[in-house]
Amino acid sequence: MHKASRRISLSVISAACILGGAIATIPAAVAAEVDGPDVFWKISMWGNPRALSVGMEELAVKAAEATDGKFKIKIFYGAQLSSNRENLDGLKLNAFEGAAICNFYHPGKNPAWMVFSLPFLPLGDPAVDKYVRTKLMEHPAIVADMERWNAMPYVSGLLPQYEILGKGAPPLTLEEWKGLRVRAGGGLGSAMEKLGAVKQTLPAGESSTAFQRGALDAAAFPYTYAHVSFKIADEADWYTSNLAPGTSECGWVFNKTAYEALPPQYQELLMDNRDMVMDMEQAAYAEQDAINLPAFEKSMTKIVYTDEELERFRDIAGKPVWDEWIAANKDKFDSQGLFDAVWEYAEEAK
Repeated sequence: MHKASRRISLSVISAACILGGAIATIPAAVAAEVDGPDVFWKISMWGNPRALSVGMEELAVKAAEATDGKFKIKIFYGAQLSSNRENLDGLKLNAFEGAAICNFYHPGKNPAWMVFSLPFLPLGDPAVDKYVRTKLMEHPAIVADMERWNAMPYVSGLLPQYEILGKGAPPLTLEEWKGLRVRAGGGLGSAMEKLGAVKQTLPAGESSTAFQRGALDAAAFPYTYAHVSFKIADEADWYTSNLAPGTSECGWVFNKTAYEALPPQYQELLMDNRDMVMDMEQAAYAEQDAINLPAFEKSMTKIVYTDEELERFRDIAGKPVWDEWIAANKDKFDSQGLFDAVWEYAEEAK
């Protein structure tokens, strides 16, 4: 095969794939650590099991183990319950008890959450990233976004920094991005527009097909796992290795009504396992990088920008995008305060 991603083994998520969304069960002989009623939770997710879902699959296992199978959690993949753009609507209708959401699929539904997609935030260090996002999940503006949809934040997806894969001639300078059609959402998309690129907001699962049809030149995804999960690496000829323009938030949220209906011991069980979910996500991303990076180098042209070019990119597409976002949202919520909180939490983490 020409593209390395066809040869990549997703060993890190093999357990999740084996589960395939099946309800986690344990032998009846195991004594329950947490006693309570029978509860069945449905979690809506698009796509296949992947690094992003490893932690939630483990949560399902732990909930079943701790309750002797009474608290069952099942992740429904492939948009069986709802599309990626309509998961918040499903939560508001009490159609299921939890869901994965990506903020840039519906910016109008979660305007405060779009802070996560601003370019060049201080989230490059995984430990800092986890601390900042965990704190932000309790920020009033972030909580209020979800309350409008009868939802509550649970954990961040801790998506790695984005890089960009593309077809055709590689953009070796910033000027060569002009006119390229780039799949990128939120502030990251705005940053690419500052370079003269044409922003596209395709759903992840449609990006590979868009490449095949010649409707897309490049796609920004969490580096490296999502490029493989959504088969972008199957189509790409080149990749950026150090652009690091930002990331986004594909996190996990619960139906507020369903959560409040749980007995306190089940609520505590869920909250006590937030660190576990996030730690497993980050470990899965790191293990995938160890597999994917060597394969990328063998099959694609690697683009490395100079420090001068990167600094110029930040000048062009950093603060201007921040200021525009703050101004556009100041009447919706305390956008300046939320933006400042990102930097304050990052300093706390250090």
